[in-house]
Amino acid sequence: MADLKPPRLAGDDRATLLALLQYQRDSFVRKVSGVDDRRAATSPLPSGTSLLWLTNHMADAETTWVLQRLARRQVDPDDAAHAATMPEAVDRYRRVWAEVDGVVAASSLDERCAAFDSGADVNVRWIVTHLLEETARHAGHADILRELIDGSTGR
Repeated sequence: MADLKPPRLAGDDRATLLALLQYQRDSFVRKVSGVDDRRAATSPLPSGTSLLWLTNHMADAETTWVLQRLARRQVDPDDAAHAATMPEAVDRYRRVWAEVDGVVAASSLDERCAAFDSGADVNVRWIVTHLLEETARHAGHADILRELIDGSTGR
């Protein structure tokens, strides 16, 4: 797998956050692509974490934070259903991030997302930053799982 470095920018907050989030999304997809469904669904870990689970989780995280909590959308149960194969999971993740990007583009980074549990309100800047760190963290997990599966490494 190609080792691609993150983009270097001198843009504003929005441009920088979204470029780095997209870099991490693309990096995650490169790590999980090309693995057969059986191996992608199998976990070498006691936690049960697999590449397929991680890919579905990434779509769920963006759906929860942006589409449900920020945009207050009701999500169609068919769209929320976990994909059973890697190509379906990657496609689902890409569809979700396209929808998320539309919501974020139409929002100010300072726009508030009302508290949805016992936590404090957050703004769009916080949500995008959280998704960036969540995606980077899970891309690292995917990198380790992929290396255990077939020795592939790279960003």
